[in-house]
Amino acid sequence: MSGNKDSDGGWRKFLWNSEKKEFLGRTGGSWFKIFLFYVIFYGCLAGIFIGTIQALLLTLSNYKPTYQDRVAPPGLSHTPRSDKSEIAFSISDKDSYTKYTKSMDDFLQPYDDELQTDQMKFEDCGVTPQSYRDRGSLEHEAGQKKACRFHRSWLGSCSGVGDTSYGFKEGKPCIIVKLNRIVNFRPRVPSDNQSLPDALQGKVMPNLIPIYCKNKREEDKSKIGEIKYFGLGEGFPLQYYPYYGKLLHPQYLQPLVAIQFTNLTMAQVFIYYCKTAIPLLTCSELCFCPQSISS
Repeated sequence: MSGNKDSDGGWRKFLWNSEKKEFLGRTGGSWFKIFLFYVIFYGCLAGIFIGTIQALLLTLSNYKPTYQDRVAPPGLSHTPRSDKSEIAFSISDKDSYTKYTKSMDDFLQPYDDELQTDQMKFEDCGVTPQSYRDRGSLEHEAGQKKACRFHRSWLGSCSGVGDTSYGFKEGKPCIIVKLNRIVNFRPRVPSDNQSLPDALQGKVMPNLIPIYCKNKREEDKSKIGEIKYFGLGEGFPLQYYPYYGKLLHPQYLQPLVAIQFTNLTMAQVFIYYCKTAIPLLTCSELCFCPQSISS
C-alpha cells in the first residue's frame, strides 16, 4: 500500500510541484518561453504562406488569362442535352420530348428581343458576317463591353417562336449548336477550299466559320435525309469575337446555329456528328444518337 501511495504522490508532484512552483515539470517562465517560440514559429510559417499567395495573385488578372500561349480548340456543345447524347421521343407522346423543348426554351431565353433593348449594353453588328469587333483591351479601366445582338428569329423554324415544339411534334427535331467560350479567342476562317471537306466547299464565306453535320456511320446516310441550317450566315460570324470574359462582357451572346433534321427515317437509330473548320485547330465533334423516333 505504501508503494502505491508513493507512486500517487509522485504523479501529483509532477502535475504540480508547490515547492518549486512547477507545472508538469516546468516553471511559468519556461512555459511562457515555449509558448512564445511556437507563436513566432507558426506566425512566420503563416506569413510565408500568405506572402507566397499574395505574390502569386499579383501575377494574375481577373480580366484575362495570365498564360495563354496554347489555346485548346473550342468545343462544340449542343442543346438539348441528354444522357450519353441520346435523344429518343415519340411524335404522338408530347411528354417524351417536353424535357428537350424546355431545355431549348431555357437556353434561348436570353436571346429574346426584349432583353436586348438596352443601348448601353447591346448594339447591332449587322445582318451579314463581318470581321472581328474590337472593343479595346482586357482591362477593367476600359469598362464593360457592349455585346452584339443576336435575334432569336434568325434561327428560323428552330427559334421556338412559331413552333414551340422545335419540330419534335412533326418528327423534324431541331438542335442548337454553339462554340464554347474562350477569352480573347479569335477564330480564323478557312483561307481556301482545298483543305475543307466536300460538304463545306459551298459554305465558305468571308468572316464566317462554317459548320456541317453528317452521318457518322455509312449505313445511316439514307436515314437522316435533308439537314437545314439556320443562323446568321448558317455559321459562326466573326463580329461576335473576341469574348472578353464574364466581368467585362457579362451580357455577351454567343452566335448560334440551329440544325433541323427534316426527313428522318422513323423508328430507327442513327448517329451523326457536326464539325467546324478552324485552321490549325482540331475540328470539334458532336454526337447525337436518337434511339427511336416513331409515330
